[in-house]
Amino acid sequence: MGLEETLSWPFFDDGHRHFAETLTRWANSNLPSLLHEDIDAACRARVKALGEAGVLKAVVPAEHGGLHHRLDVRTLCLAREILAFRDGLCDFAFAMQGLGTGSISLFGSPALKARYLPPVRDGRAIAAFALSEPEAGSDVAALAATAKADGASHVRIDGIKTWISNGGIADHYVVFARSGEAAGAKGLSAFVVDADTPGLSVAERIEIIAPHPLATLRFDGVRVPLGNRLGAPGDGFKVAMATLDVFRSTVGAAALGFARRALHETVERAASRKLFGAPLAELQMTQAAIADSASEVDASIARCSCTAVSGSPRA
Repeated sequence: MGLEETLSWPFFDDGHRHFAETLTRWANSNLPSLLHEDIDAACRARVKALGEAGVLKAVVPAEHGGLHHRLDVRTLCLAREILAFRDGLCDFAFAMQGLGTGSISLFGSPALKARYLPPVRDGRAIAAFALSEPEAGSDVAALAATAKADGASHVRIDGIKTWISNGGIADHYVVFARSGEAAGAKGLSAFVVDADTPGLSVAERIEIIAPHPLATLRFDGVRVPLGNRLGAPGDGFKVAMATLDVFRSTVGAAALGFARRALHETVERAASRKLFGAPLAELQMTQAAIADSASEVDASIARCSCTAVSGSPRA
């Protein structure tokens, strides 16, 4: 089942189909020429290209130049599947522009939205989401970084964040810290922190098998205006979960894009590789393996699409 067939399903409208067709043409024409050697430069180049092409309009609401009144999960999923099929780093760049501003779109004041969303939409600024810590990955309630009052109009953030995607190249971070309104998950708050704020530093760049910018960040007396808080005091857990809820389905869509590409490469290789005087694809065992893979991909399409619809704010 190809993407064209998927787009014929009734929960995709003409806007989704036009977006997918336009993005596919752009990706086929432009992604092969983007550099890969320097990972930071490669990521910046992809953000810039996505912004100039208008693709990043999908990660901001319409009031700030986006495609939809609210973030649309189906559009985000289509973008990630299409990009992942062609360029894993471009999929990463797109996803992080969304994740790093999703909290602002959902909970930011009008001033914060006006300040941070347009540059991300245009590919002029890089966004990041700083939630995880050395002792608090998926257990968000266990965060140890603190945000303490510093005068009447600021907080002081201290602590460590790690496994932060876009760490070291982002222009801003959405940071979650313990503000102390209550114990556990009810005592967290979220803030937008500019990367050049004094006291914020990159403690370590983390190398991984699939290269992309990843780092450990250190917050040492980082003063942040209270106006940069997202939501009310103590709303940090709510902000984090609401943002992740929007983007969780898109991880499956990206995985589907990678799976489609793996199947595509398998078929191409089986057709061109000769064995015993004939293409590998003529062997019955090869045909059976490819058929199994194709069936699994088709089943994943259905699961991913249903999840995107059920999780979409517009569904």
